[in-house]
Amino acid sequence: MRTMLRRATALALATLTATAVATATAQAKPADDWAGCPYGAVCIYPQNQNPAISPSHIYWTYGAHNLNNQVGNHWVLNNQYDGAVVELCLSYNANDCTSSIPAGHGEYRDLGPINSLHLRPHYN
Repeated sequence: MRTMLRRATALALATLTATAVATATAQAKPADDWAGCPYGAVCIYPQNQNPAISPSHIYWTYGAHNLNNQVGNHWVLNNQYDGAVVELCLSYNANDCTSSIPAGHGEYRDLGPINSLHLRPHYN
């Protein structure tokens, strides 16, 4: 009787472990690209490309990123994670930031007055 009880317990434990591993694996699936913008990046799309299909600029690192020749309407998608923010700034080197886009959001904006982006980990 004890042998049968041990085998039943071992089988139940193995089944529970396999289920837990399968669940953890399913939850660990990385997020998808968004309109061609890789997960973890901020992307700018070509002028007047609406809807956003293929980014012309991809930014991966925190800090200031100066823009050149970006005029007219562009999609700016923030496909970062963990609350990371992209700020739109009037001056070069991320001075005079006037608005921000939270992670998982995008805006169709006139980038004429915008001269830099500032990527940072989260709202302060």
